[in-house]
Amino acid sequence: MAGLEELKRKLQPLFDSTNAPSVALSLDPCDSYTVSDDGNVNLLSRSYGVYNINEQGLQKRPAVIGSETETGEKTYCCASHEMHVFGTIGCGASSVVQRAIKVPIHRILALKRINVFEKEKRQQLLNEIRTLCEASNYSGLVEFHGAFYTPESGQISIALEYVDGGSFADILKFQKVIPEDVLSCMVKKLLDSLNYLHGVRRLVHRDIKPANLLVSLKGETKVTDFGVSAGLDNSVAMCATFVGTVTYMSPERIRNETYSFAADIWSLGLTILECGSGKFPYSANEGPANLMLQILYDPSPTPPRDSFSPEFCSFVDACLQKDSDARPTAEQLLSHPFIRKYENARVNLREYIRSVFDPTQKLKEIADMLSVHYYLLFDGSDELWQHMRTFYTENSSFRFTHTMLLFLDRYICASSN
Repeated sequence: MAGLEELKRKLQPLFDSTNAPSVALSLDPCDSYTVSDDGNVNLLSRSYGVYNINEQGLQKRPAVIGSETETGEKTYCCASHEMHVFGTIGCGASSVVQRAIKVPIHRILALKRINVFEKEKRQQLLNEIRTLCEASNYSGLVEFHGAFYTPESGQISIALEYVDGGSFADILKFQKVIPEDVLSCMVKKLLDSLNYLHGVRRLVHRDIKPANLLVSLKGETKVTDFGVSAGLDNSVAMCATFVGTVTYMSPERIRNETYSFAADIWSLGLTILECGSGKFPYSANEGPANLMLQILYDPSPTPPRDSFSPEFCSFVDACLQKDSDARPTAEQLLSHPFIRKYENARVNLREYIRSVFDPTQKLKEIADMLSVHYYLLFDGSDELWQHMRTFYTENSSFRFTHTMLLFLDRYICASSN
């Protein structure tokens, strides 16, 4: 017991609150940046390439690795003046997320704002942009639309797909638990995303938790928040940094050992158990140091056998193996009995999400935004006025009534096919 008290004493100074915060990032030693007089931010990292960001958008230039240069230059036109920004929808330790409409295409986006002058946040920015640039258009990840710099505030805004349902954490607030059949269907989609991140992109997410797993009104599931992700250059590479949310951190990461993709599998297991049971499986109310001790020394949490199917219990137990080498990969879990059990159950995720969140209220919020956006174009400059013409085609109509809500509802359904 004395040993545990000593470890607790050593762990406690890492934290300044009792809310299990995210700990500091390990920075790329080659990270640097410059801001020119004309408002261009040059983010440079040997690992990630060169990103030039200004008020008009983002340009990625290839990285130089050894004597070779990567191929593929990318440009994203995403200007600050093209955005009608609305209210804040979320705040984190490193960023603020707002809803906005990109004027030329009349599309609702989520703007994630990060201060470029703070070094740790700048590293998160590089991680996020790098991941989303290289994994563009993969359906299981939030879509990346570009980034722009605002000189007055010193902030870089990352433009992301707006996922109109919410997160797994939001579902738990309304529904308390997610039924097994629904959870199985959701987890299959998440495993597809993790298999892509691990197997194709060679990335460890490092912050899998309910708040970072999103759902849309169409029943889609999306992984978001790649600010602490890390790339592994080859099949034997291992991470050796202590980052992410302590609450869902694997034992090997708490011990500050090298770790790899299996760390995400542990976090997924805790997340699934929390979603299925309606409560976090550890006691986290005595501070993060005590939580870390529980994860290290208590037996791994397991679902009550009388409340869950054997397949669900087996899946969670496989994910929560203390030995990281014993955990299955995302690819292996895709053929687990818990995933296969409900393959023919025809679970309708769209209907489930709409039973949790009031779709009329969600669509009304979207309609309100579109209405304000529409009338802002009248009061804007001639440059904005030109975008009005796209509203007026031969068969177009724009009415803010109950009919509009029905139209939006049908639009969402049609766009999913």
